Amino acid sequence: MSAINLSTVFVTFFAVVGPPKVLLAFAQLSQTRTPAELRRLTLISSLVAAVVGLALAYSADFMASLFHISDQSLQIAGGVIFFIYAVALVLGIHLGGGKDEGHLANPLADGIRELLLPFVASPLAITALLVESLTRDTFGWHSTVGAMYVAVIAVDCASVLLLAPLLRVSRRTSLEVVSRLLGLLLAAVGVEMFLYGLESLGVHLAESQNGY
Repeated sequence: MSAINLSTVFVTFFAVVGPPKVLLAFAQLSQTRTPAELRRLTLISSLVAAVVGLALAYSADFMASLFHISDQSLQIAGGVIFFIYAVALVLGIHLGGGKDEGHLANPLADGIRELLLPFVASPLAITALLVESLTRDTFGWHSTVGAMYVAVIAVDCASVLLLAPLLRVSRRTSLEVVSRLLGLLLAAVGVEMFLYGLESLGVHLAESQNGY
């Protein structure tokens, strides 16, 4: 079985924090905010998300050492988490949604708080960043993982800015369909990550016919 490659990294990030998932969150925010407020919130939250992602990509080794987590255990745990989340996506079940806790006086701070879990500090994205960064222990690989994450954030930002006028009238159904298709891809990534963790522990896995 091959190691996680560049395309897998991008697909993983795209599935856990890509436009199909993020646009749902921004569509809800657009109902109570003007287009100008939504654009400002998009730019600031995207910047914060990118900074958080880069910090995690470069500090993955330190985090693993601090909590005494092996690469293999994180790969296996991440694969299980991704698979569960992917199954929920395919079935149309939304995990990680919190209850309304009122609104903050500052609209910008209130918007960022609502985007905290689905976008700024998504638990799935954090798991993906740590897993992918620990796959190879080189500065270049950490930079690659960080770049792929920032690229997905940039795609998210551009998508929201371009589609901001349509978010107010958009139907959740179309976004849900895309999310379910990505859920299928993410399930495969989760299985691949789980098996790669087992292989790293010394479990012998037979080669598949397609060479992966």
